[in-house]
Amino acid sequence: MAQFVEFIGNNLVLAALWVVSLGAIIVYHQRTGSSSVGPQQAVMLINRKDAVVVDIRDKKEFDNGHIVDSINIPFAKLKQRVSELKKHKEKPVVVVCKLGQQSGDAAKTLLEAGHTEVVKLAGGLTEWKAQSLPLVHK
Repeated sequence: MAQFVEFIGNNLVLAALWVVSLGAIIVYHQRTGSSSVGPQQAVMLINRKDAVVVDIRDKKEFDNGHIVDSINIPFAKLKQRVSELKKHKEKPVVVVCKLGQQSGDAAKTLLEAGHTEVVKLAGGLTEWKAQSLPLVHK
């Protein structure tokens, strides 16, 4: 610990840059990131608040297994097809992708389109499967 304090004392500029960088990363993620829910919270939203599930994976992946009653709008076409979700603006929306990485950007797009409550599924459909929750296969 003494060496750590000595390092900071000898390298104030480097330490200050590190703190500023860390702060900038935290602020960036708070502003751009959408809130996420786990599979169990998503099930509660669907059952209690009649949430709409929007699956942003490609059609082929969607047909291999998806959450019951989910709407498939591939991420690449989301901005053009966001009008299909107008009738669901007042309902909560759960955005699902494969691993939970693209769903943040899709959630941001839906929020900009006027949806009031949009969350992403943490871990995506991979986490949904890992918890042995039901899927529909075509």
